[in-house]
Amino acid sequence: MARKKISEYRAKQILTKALELPYEGVCVDADHLLQHESIDSNKLYVVKVDEGVKKRMKQGLVLLKQTAKEIPQAIVSLQQKGYTHFIIEQFIPHEKTEEKYLSLSLTREGIVVLYSDKGGIDVEEKQETIKKIVISNDKEKSRSDLSSIAWFRDDKRKEIAAKLIEIFNKYHFTLLEINPLVITKDSIYFLDIAAEVDNAAEFFVDAAWKDEDYRESDRRTKTEEEEAIEKLSQKSQASFKLEVLNADGSVFMLLSGGGASIVLADEVYNVGHGKELANYGEYSGNPNAEEVYLYTKNLISLLLKSKAQKKVLIIAGGVANFTDVRLTFAGIIKALDAEKDALRDQNIKVFVRRGGPHQKEGLANMQNFLQKEALLGNVSGPEMPLQEIVTLALKTI
Repeated sequence: MARKKISEYRAKQILTKALELPYEGVCVDADHLLQHESIDSNKLYVVKVDEGVKKRMKQGLVLLKQTAKEIPQAIVSLQQKGYTHFIIEQFIPHEKTEEKYLSLSLTREGIVVLYSDKGGIDVEEKQETIKKIVISNDKEKSRSDLSSIAWFRDDKRKEIAAKLIEIFNKYHFTLLEINPLVITKDSIYFLDIAAEVDNAAEFFVDAAWKDEDYRESDRRTKTEEEEAIEKLSQKSQASFKLEVLNADGSVFMLLSGGGASIVLADEVYNVGHGKELANYGEYSGNPNAEEVYLYTKNLISLLLKSKAQKKVLIIAGGVANFTDVRLTFAGIIKALDAEKDALRDQNIKVFVRRGGPHQKEGLANMQNFLQKEALLGNVSGPEMPLQEIVTLALKTI
């Protein structure tokens, strides 16, 4: 299975059509300039980059309350930043309290649903508000599980809750993240969507999405390690992501997916070391030990190539519900063992924080290995606050 990002415009078209909700978004690219006749001069609009880029608002890639006259210049300003695909939508006034967060992600266990009453651009800073359920592909069970979310309890929204799972399966989504999902007294709006699909299923979706809808936010040439992880993810039922942010960075992170990954990466920025963060990525979906070994092997390759004078490796994540910590740590230890001499030569220490099934054995195995090979920074379970492992690690660089 190859997970591919698709445009927000296409994802919204699929959702709103299937749910019989209105949608008047306009898709614009560099080769087809906006036709002004399609824009109402009496309304305000939002102009956004539509290229699978994360945290667009914080990067200045979302322009709010644009008039019809201002839209062309808004597009030009985004083009000057190197972007070529845009989406124009009517601005929807709403209260902050109406912003929710909803994410559906396909894993081996089923569809993992994350949701929060406090959505918006800072949702990653509100981890304590995010709740999780795992649902099967059974239609009736899906209806019951998703409609248990408080916002979906009235009759109309129960239907939407049930159909969301049907749509997710029918159109072979692997990720559908809606943030914010705005729920007002009278309606529901998908203000921002990040979507991924299984591109091997393109034949089965009757052109609902196709090759031209794929989006790739990374314009630079990928490293051989990034390409290797893409291939690994394509062959696996689990999910693997690896993005190099700074090839000569000091802080390398091996993260286990979920909201905790965002919190950990953000913490590096929050304490003033953002420019030293070498990578972002994660493994999730209960991978086996060999897959985790291959993922870690490629990350260590990047770590050893970095020209930074001081470097650190952080292996961290939240408390897993299903992923076997002992099993995944076996893969990580195997990769570390293969490069232990090079890691020692560069005086690299390893800091670990993880919880989940078989954590006691997994953490003990990791502690013993790192101590034996003089690579030990710190090994902790979930008793340590999530961000503290970052604080400890950064003291060494």
